[in-house]
This record gives sequence, C-alpha cells and structure tokens, in this order.
Amino acid sequence: MRHAVFPGGARFRPALCLGVAEACGDAQPAIAEAAAVSIELLHCASLVYDDLPCFDDAPIRRGHAAVHVAHGQELAILSGNALIVLAFDSLARAGAAQPPLLPGLLRVIARGVGSPAGICAGQAWESDAPPELGVYHRAKTGALFESAILAGAISGGGEPREWSGLGYRLGEAYQIADDLRDAYGRAELLGKPVGQDAVHARPSAVHALGMTGAVQRMSDLCDEVLARIPACEGRHELFDLIRSWSSKLLPQPRQGATAAISATS
Repeated sequence: MRHAVFPGGARFRPALCLGVAEACGDAQPAIAEAAAVSIELLHCASLVYDDLPCFDDAPIRRGHAAVHVAHGQELAILSGNALIVLAFDSLARAGAAQPPLLPGLLRVIARGVGSPAGICAGQAWESDAPPELGVYHRAKTGALFESAILAGAISGGGEPREWSGLGYRLGEAYQIADDLRDAYGRAELLGKPVGQDAVHARPSAVHALGMTGAVQRMSDLCDEVLARIPACEGRHELFDLIRSWSSKLLPQPRQGATAAISATS
C-alpha cells in the first residue's frame, strides 16, 4: 500500500479539494483534509489496477516499479482493495465530528470511483466498446475531479451546486493532456510508459482531434473552468492554483516527435 502511494505524483486532486475548501471559507479543515486524503487514496488504488497485466501491463509508475512488478499481482490487487477501504475509513473517522456532512461527502466521493459514471465505468470502457470520447473522459478522469471539487465545497462551507460541473471540465482537460503526454511525451520525464493508447487501441483526444485540436480543446476547457469559479472569498487564490496547474500540462516532446505542441499552446 505504501509503495502505491509513495512517492506521490502531482497530487492535484487533493490539492484541488483543499483549494476549493479554503476558497469557500475552510469551515471544517480536518474534514477537508480527510476528504482530500480519501480522494488521493482512491486515485492511487485505481493506478494499481490500471498497471496490471490484464489492463495496461505497465511495468513503471511514477518512475518506480509498478506495485504488481515489485510485489506480485496478488498483493497488488489486495493493496488496491485495502486502499479503497482505507479511503472511506479515513473519511468516516474525521467525519464523526460532523455527522451531517458525511452522507453528502460519501456520496460525491463514491460516485467518482464507482459505476455507472466513475473510474470503474471508464476503465470498463477500455475493455469494451467505448462511448463518445467526452463521455469516456468524463468517467475515466473527470468524475474524480468532480468529487474533489464538490467535497471541497461541502467541507469548506460552500454550496456544492454552485461548483457542479467544474470538475468534469477540469478532468477532461487533464485527460486530454494525458493523451498528449502518451502520444508525444518522454517516458523518462513522465515516469511511466508512453504510447499506451495506440498499443491498447484506447480512445484518445489526439486520435480524435489531432494534436492541434486536442491542445485547443484542453485550453478551452481550462478557460471555461476559470470563468465559472463561483464568487467566494478565496476565488483569486483558487484561480491562481488552477492556472498554474494548467500551464504545466503540456508534455515536453520526445526526440523524433513534433515540437509543434508548444507552438499551439
């Protein structure tokens, strides 16, 4: 389990959860932290499964051996299961101080990882006939971003309905960037194999929109998110967080790949 969580990746999902909570007034900081931890543990569990031989068969994650390579498939599957349980246990322990918040938090976080429109659905579509690209991206990546934003709003004292939909747009932007990194990025910088979408014939924004179209779509989505951040006391700081994150999304092209990515950003 520790191998799956550390060293960490960008940790943007928990940072986004905490950023929204702070922007809304940070009414329950301990619960916001627990929600952020829960979301990151669920994300890490999904990566353990994503790397398994029955899915991507990826030997490297975050620059280190994938969990199943280091510890075997049996322990990898069990560690993923345990991380999911730990995620909800962490949230339940912190949420005991504010029981009225727990049902909403549990629901928005569970919705991001389950079915019919969470990570499980997105992963399943990689093994079945995928839907329209945006629907696939919404489930595979956007749903957990949406969970992070709504959980931040709930624990921070905001009105979650005002934040609805932002996470799906942000998650789609992130997934498009991931498609670009897979097509044009460098494995030694990303800490994971590249070219996996082509190998596994997965839906990809690069395939559907072309490089220039994918970069433009990602940029448009980020602009939409920034424009729709609700009025709140921490709006400026959250704006800066998202803008800083979005500026880092584009890959550094690997040798032999087109360098036009930077020209289109």
